Amino acid sequence: MTTLTGVLALYGLVVMVTILVQVLAAAQKLDLTQLAGNRESLPSLTGLAGRMDKAQMNSVVALALFAPAVLILEARGDIPPVAASLAWIFLLARIAYVVVFALGIPWLRTAVWLVGYIMTFWLYLLAL
Repeated sequence: MTTLTGVLALYGLVVMVTILVQVLAAAQKLDLTQLAGNRESLPSLTGLAGRMDKAQMNSVVALALFAPAVLILEARGDIPPVAASLAWIFLLARIAYVVVFALGIPWLRTAVWLVGYIMTFWLYLLAL
């Protein structure tokens, strides 16, 4: 396993933990019948549960964008040394994003989101 795929695996775990935290936060707002049902008529989640819901959805999108960049670089075989640093910065920014989003800090949330987005974009540029 290379550094890039290791970071990808770690980010996969971060996303899974984020989903778990979101479910636990939602369970504080909703009853088991609502959570186990078809979810067609769930009320909007607010507070921590709502923020975690948005954070986990954004985390899944970020994973869907980050993974192909990593896999393309891996398939090429000649991974530029800077790619590992970009991947680590992405991972740290995404962890910070979830924490800052959960805490409800809007401008900092946007800043760390942008860092992760730029790292992903840069990885795609390296993959070209």
